[in-house]
Amino acid sequence: MSTLDQALIGNCGYAALISRQAEVTWACLPRFDGDPVFCSLLGSPQAGSGYGRFAIELERLARSEQEYVRNTAITVTRLYDADGGAVEVTDFAPRFEQFGRTFRPMMLIRRVRRLAGSPLIKIVVRPVFDYGKTRPSITQGSNHVRFVGPDGVLRLTTDASITAIADETSFILEDELTLVLGPDETLPHSPGETGAQFYEHTCTYWQEWVRSLAIPFEWQEAVIRAAITLKLNTFEDTGAVIAAATTSIPEAPESGRNWDYRYCWLRDAYFVINALNRLGATKTMENYVRYIINLVATNSENGLRPVYRINGRADLHETIADSLPGYRNMGPVRVGNQAYEQRQNDVYGSAILATAHLFFDERLRRRGDESVFRRLEELGEQAVAVYLDPDAGPWEFRGFEKVHTFSTAICWAAARVLGAIADKLGFGERAQYWRSRAEEIAEAIKEQAWNEQRQSYVASFGGDDVDASLMLLYEWGFLEAGDPRLASTVKAVEEELRTGDFLYRYVHEDDFGRPHTAFMTCAFWYVDALAAVGREDEARRMFERLLESRNHVGLLSEDIDPLTGELWGNFPQTYSMVGLINSAMRLSKSWEEGL
Repeated sequence: MSTLDQALIGNCGYAALISRQAEVTWACLPRFDGDPVFCSLLGSPQAGSGYGRFAIELERLARSEQEYVRNTAITVTRLYDADGGAVEVTDFAPRFEQFGRTFRPMMLIRRVRRLAGSPLIKIVVRPVFDYGKTRPSITQGSNHVRFVGPDGVLRLTTDASITAIADETSFILEDELTLVLGPDETLPHSPGETGAQFYEHTCTYWQEWVRSLAIPFEWQEAVIRAAITLKLNTFEDTGAVIAAATTSIPEAPESGRNWDYRYCWLRDAYFVINALNRLGATKTMENYVRYIINLVATNSENGLRPVYRINGRADLHETIADSLPGYRNMGPVRVGNQAYEQRQNDVYGSAILATAHLFFDERLRRRGDESVFRRLEELGEQAVAVYLDPDAGPWEFRGFEKVHTFSTAICWAAARVLGAIADKLGFGERAQYWRSRAEEIAEAIKEQAWNEQRQSYVASFGGDDVDASLMLLYEWGFLEAGDPRLASTVKAVEEELRTGDFLYRYVHEDDFGRPHTAFMTCAFWYVDALAAVGREDEARRMFERLLESRNHVGLLSEDIDPLTGELWGNFPQTYSMVGLINSAMRLSKSWEEGL
């Protein structure tokens, strides 16, 4: 049975999931939104039972353990048989500096080493194409196997027996072997030498990257793992940030809430970039700002969409991949995301707030100038034009639209920051203009989003329901820590949405009925709000318990069953890892206090 007990590897070009039994259960090639050539996470594909797998199988497997090499994106999985035999499988995607630039090939390297006894293993390599519809044709060379699909070729180069791989026969692992899966290209060196060199270089890259982070004193391991995970969900070539590496992991069992998250939501990406910037990962932020500026330059006349492909296109028409049965046979498996057609008025604020760093962060190589500001003003005008319009909101409701407080509030935050940018550039008249627009939007929120009877801000103008996004009114500075309306809104949210240590996004019915799982990042928003209203001890206790919800290697998905603690939803979810980082940064003792 599939579970989210998986580790993520990648190199900012593609990503793969590795199970606790050393199987590659998910890998889209040649990039995040590509064809899942390994897809057993979503069941056995139509192409044939047992296909879509890349496994190192140990006969008489008794137990396994898995961990990351410290401060890296390299996983180590150890398999133990019932007779004292043991093997170690090291998985990674090469990434390191070479010839003055970053080398990140579409390559998966697996190093298999005997640890003890006489382990009997089988190597199973069964890629599929066309979302599980097509098996490859196979050709062999003296040291490689080629898997030929309709649109390309994968080559496995190895120092293992080609016959053992092609025929899937078991053999005693005597020492160490290396498997290099990648493009149909000849390796310049032997697989063993390539694997050893690339391992050392990749290990050094990640450990040096981690050394540059400005981490809190407490919860360092959790923050480092979250930061690496966010980095792994960035597509360096264009700067895009994906929401998650997977598609169609249900938000709850048999819910039909199965979505494709392998794309760049401007809202999610803004939160990711903000978190990485707090940690000092400025290069990732600069890459994303480049992506945003390109989007604005090509879409300013027609307005921004909520979500784009990692190449900047919005052709995300949603289809069903009938050839895959789905996670635990809980289809459908969706490709594309119809949310790109929705009206989500927060997109303008999300783009402005992400790009604003160019004007205030002195560390950045590229600084904001008048030309960038004018482009942001175009987005600001669009935000001002729609802040009172109904939209699908942050939860992307498919069946109705309302004037969502979240969307209006981020339009307010955008207008306010545009005023600050204008001040920074010495444009006094424009600064006054944007301050007045911010005041106008703020008044609308105060008048129409405040529910006097509930003594709380509510999820939509004139509504009665609360949602977890109201906690962000403090994050954006709309409500200050001492404001009694913040405390009363926190109280209303916890009374309606909190279950144990978790928070639902909302509890009212939507297009699919009532939600049955809690949304992980909402609990972190709530933790931050607790600290803001003076309940810091409670916030710290809850944060510590939330950390226990991570899987065995420190990763979180989008959703969680508040009763069982089982993770659900696409994985690993950047939103959730962002929440962890932000809460740790806010709650941690200072280095001076801790030392």
